[in-house]
Amino acid sequence: MTVRYPGTTIEVLALQKGSSKLLFDGIFAAGGITLSQVSIMTGLEPYLIQNWVKRKFVSSPVRKLYSKEQFARIIIINMLRESLQIESICSLLQVIGGEVDNEFDDLIKDDELYHRYFDMICDGEIDISDRSVVLKAAQNAAQSFEEKIPADKQKLVRILQIMLYAHTASKLRDSAKEILSTLQ
Repeated sequence: MTVRYPGTTIEVLALQKGSSKLLFDGIFAAGGITLSQVSIMTGLEPYLIQNWVKRKFVSSPVRKLYSKEQFARIIIINMLRESLQIESICSLLQVIGGEVDNEFDDLIKDDELYHRYFDMICDGEIDISDRSVVLKAAQNAAQSFEEKIPADKQKLVRILQIMLYAHTASKLRDSAKEILSTLQ
């Protein structure tokens, strides 16, 4: 049985803590990636990705190549878009990432946010019905984060919690659809 990296079509036998960073390092070893590569790895149509760029949800590619940051933002949006409106996702990312075209106002880079979230869900089953367990998992994922401004870490913890609930909601919705299809 294979599993996918959240927000992507990339399948592996098992998700392991730290492997999302290794994946990104491999994908971006030669530099940026093209729109068609982003499309294949996310399952998103190229026109949708271009629309997100046009609407400033994602910064513009440089010389038609997408960076780690842009790819991470795209897969985060893709991962959460089934349960949250895209404008809400972008507002969420703006809280921690600042303006999409200004990397200097970021509390955390989008790829680091994705890696922290990924490692959080790889740490083991998280009982989402227990808010204190979710909070503890998010706090653990944010533990090594060095805040520039007091309360930055708390923002990161809250965003990780939101991501977990929204991503889980998407997965539960997909499971319900799958079971429903067996009834028809």
